[in-house]
Amino acid sequence: MRYLKFYKPYGVLTQFTDSLLGSPEDAQSGRLTLKAFIAVPKVYPVGRLDRDSEGLLLLTDDGILNARLINPKFGHERTYWVQVEGIPTPQALEQLRQGVMIQGRKTRPAQARILSTEPDLPPRDPPIRFRRAIPTTWLELTLREGRNRQVRRMTAAVGIPTLRLVRVELGPLSLQGLTPGEWQDLSETELAQLRHYCS
Repeated sequence: MRYLKFYKPYGVLTQFTDSLLGSPEDAQSGRLTLKAFIAVPKVYPVGRLDRDSEGLLLLTDDGILNARLINPKFGHERTYWVQVEGIPTPQALEQLRQGVMIQGRKTRPAQARILSTEPDLPPRDPPIRFRRAIPTTWLELTLREGRNRQVRRMTAAVGIPTLRLVRVELGPLSLQGLTPGEWQDLSETELAQLRHYCS
C-alpha cells in the first residue's frame, strides 16, 4: 500500500486526467493535473480540492481507508487557512461556528477563528487581486464535512468572500515540510497516526 501527501498548487485539477480534454494536460489549456507532479501508479486522491484551492491532499491505493475518510458519517476534520475580503464581525464568525445555509442545507458546526498574523505561506501564482481600499483577513476554519466548494460558499453566505484557500490539515496530517508541487510518502509515525485516527 502507498500513502502520499501532496501540496497541491493553485490551478491544478485533483485528478490524473483532464476529463474535459481526455488527456493528462493540454499545454494550450493550461489545465494541469496530478500527473504533472506524481508519477506513482494506482494511487488516488482522498476527496478533492478545487482547482482554485491549494494545500494538503492525501493519495493512496488503500480503498478501505479512502472510503472511511470521505464518508461524511465519520466527520473527519479538515483545517483551512482562508484569506477573506473584509473584516469578519463577531456575528459572522458565530454563524460559521453554528452552521450556515448553503444550497438549501445547513452546514455542520465548524471551528472558526481569526489568525492573529498572516500565515507563512508561499506566494500564490497568480497572486490574488489586491484592492487597497478593502482590507483582508486570514481565518482558520475546521470543518467536519466536505461539500462542494463549501468554504467558499460559507464565507460568501456571511458576507466575507474567500480570496485564497489553503488546506493545511487533514485529520492528523499536516502540510508542514512541503512546498507547492512537492509530495512525499507518509512517515511511519504519520501512517500510524492516520490509522489510529480512522479506527
